[in-house]
Amino acid sequence: MASNNYIYVMKDLSKSYPGGREIVKNVTLAFLPGAKIGVLGVNGAGKSTVMKIMAGLDTEFTGEAWAAEGTSVGYLSQEPDLNPDKDVFGNVLEGMQETHALLKRFEEVSNKFAEPLEDDEMNALIEEQSELQEKIDAVDGWELERTIEIAMDALRCPAGDADVTKLSGGETAACRSLSIVAPEARYVASR
Repeated sequence: MASNNYIYVMKDLSKSYPGGREIVKNVTLAFLPGAKIGVLGVNGAGKSTVMKIMAGLDTEFTGEAWAAEGTSVGYLSQEPDLNPDKDVFGNVLEGMQETHALLKRFEEVSNKFAEPLEDDEMNALIEEQSELQEKIDAVDGWELERTIEIAMDALRCPAGDADVTKLSGGETAACRSLSIVAPEARYVASR
């Protein structure tokens, strides 16, 4: 198996819990870039353990596990943990905080043009504004709020101003998944 062709590899991986219970035993697998995978099994079979190992959250195992250079792996927890101090929209926006920060900085830079500026300051602002615009364009960030609304509607999330402490389990899971699976969230992907 030529590992340089794979985006992720596990080799002879085993995981045991205290008391000797083997949850994963001698697993070997490899994924090609762009592969779609599913992990199936009964409760307690080790599905979440395998996913946590792949994401680097669990390092207590024997064998080998690695992602290809330039690849990041993320893990969407089964247990939603939304920020109770924010409404549904605020929690979803947390998942898109990098894009939101770019938009806020673009607005700050644009507002500075109304102030008296020296030529050097003006040129620096023009350059920063141009760089910010390129970054925002690259992630299609100009329509961030509309994108969030469309995604919330598609996942049947409650209203954006809803109190997250009063959501059902399914509503909480939908909102959590949206706050994680945002444009800049980590996922198995090649850069």
